[in-house]
Amino acid sequence: MVAAHGVSRVFGGAVWATLVRGIDMEVRAGEFVAVTGPSGSGKSSLLYLLGLLDRPTSGRILVDGADMSVLDGDALAALRLARMGFVFQFHFLLPELGVRDNVALPMRRLGRLGEAAAAARALDLLARLGLAAHAHKSPDQLSAGQRQRVAIARALANDPALILADEPTGNLDTASARIVFDVFARLAAEEGRAVVVVTHDEELARRATRRLRMVDGAIAARDDGPDRTVAAGA
Repeated sequence: MVAAHGVSRVFGGAVWATLVRGIDMEVRAGEFVAVTGPSGSGKSSLLYLLGLLDRPTSGRILVDGADMSVLDGDALAALRLARMGFVFQFHFLLPELGVRDNVALPMRRLGRLGEAAAAARALDLLARLGLAAHAHKSPDQLSAGQRQRVAIARALANDPALILADEPTGNLDTASARIVFDVFARLAAEEGRAVVVVTHDEELARRATRRLRMVDGAIAARDDGPDRTVAAGA
């Protein structure tokens, strides 16, 4: 689904900083991967590279086996819209739109569906996430956990194969965080989507099928299952 080969990202300015260094990893369909590590370890930077929101300084990002370095900005944006869904720590719902219309917005941008079909799909996604009764409310009428589930529904709008989430439970209470992680687990296990979640919550990360721990921009450890933890590079 998505792979990184020797990927590094160096940020230049008054002070040069290496955000990501020498990353080799791949994520397959149906996998739920949690990326953990201390603040400043490069977790979010890696996610932005995998999601084509940033370009590596060196190395290659491949999506479905194709090298992304050959695509220009417009082509990358089109691929993101059609193949990827993003969920962030803050939901970024548009307050001037109702819940249903927030979910339908990516479909309108992609243009595959007509207005009626996009609205119907938005309602279906909200129902799957237990939010059917809130479809015609405004985002400010929902709880934090409900708003984050709306953001997940929006991320699923164009039927993406890859879901990327950056600290999606960072602003949620424990119960809401578990509900959100349940959604991600189902998306991988039941729908075959590839899911990558950056999180500080080690308890929730243990529910993923694979875990990567980052330190100082590199993968320090990989946990490929409950009984197998190996050092990076092993």
